[in-house]
Amino acid sequence: MKYLWTEDTGAGLHFWQLVNQLFFNGVMVLESKGSNQGILDSLSSTILQDDDIIYIAFDHVVDNQDIRNKYRMLRSYADNSDGKIIILDMICFEYLILAFEDLVAWTGTGKADKIIMRKDILSSIEGHKIELSNIKNEKTLHYISSFKRYSTEKVMKSLLGELTENEKWSVKGALMGECWYKDCCVSDHHNNIRCGKPDTNMGKEKMMRLILSDKVQDVIKSIVL
Repeated sequence: MKYLWTEDTGAGLHFWQLVNQLFFNGVMVLESKGSNQGILDSLSSTILQDDDIIYIAFDHVVDNQDIRNKYRMLRSYADNSDGKIIILDMICFEYLILAFEDLVAWTGTGKADKIIMRKDILSSIEGHKIELSNIKNEKTLHYISSFKRYSTEKVMKSLLGELTENEKWSVKGALMGECWYKDCCVSDHHNNIRCGKPDTNMGKEKMMRLILSDKVQDVIKSIVL
C-alpha cells in the first residue's frame, strides 16, 4: 500500500486530497497527522508491511529550530526504513501556492506592494529558507522584520493570506477557496471583489495547472506508484 502522510489540516490537507485524486487517481491512502510531532508519533508506532511505502509531506524550514530538530528525527526514521519512508522535498504548502506562476493574475489581487514582496521573497529562497542577504528592497525587509518570531513559513503564510484575501481563492480555511477547484466567477469584479481572469474557469483544469507547476512537480516527482 502507498500512503501519503501530511501534517497539514484544512486547506493544506484539501490540496493534498486534490493532488491524490486528480494527479494520482486516488490510489494513495492520504492521512493527516495534524502536526510535525503527529507524524513522528505515528512513525514510532507504525509497523510497515513488505509492500508499504509512506510518502511524507513535512514542512521543512531551516530557520525554525523546532522544525529542524523534528526533521532530524524524521530523517533518522527514513534512513533506517529500507526505502519504505520517503520524505518529500518541500518547504511548506504555502510556498507551493505562493510560487505558482499564475497566482497574481488568477486572484486579481491589486496589492502592488505585496506583489513586489512576493517576487523579492521567491527570488531569495536558498536551502529551504528566505536568505535575507539576497533582498535589497527595504520595504520587503521591513515586512519580514515586523514578525515578532520570524520564520520563513510564517512570512509565507502571512504574505499568501494577503494575496488571496478573496474567499473564493483563500487557502486559509477548512478547504481551498472554491475557485481553485470548481467552475466559478472569473469576471473583473464580482460583488466589488476582484476575481482575476484565469484563462479557463473549469475547476479541474485550474487545479491541474497548479499541480503541474514547477514547484509542485519538484515535490511530488519522488512519488512512484
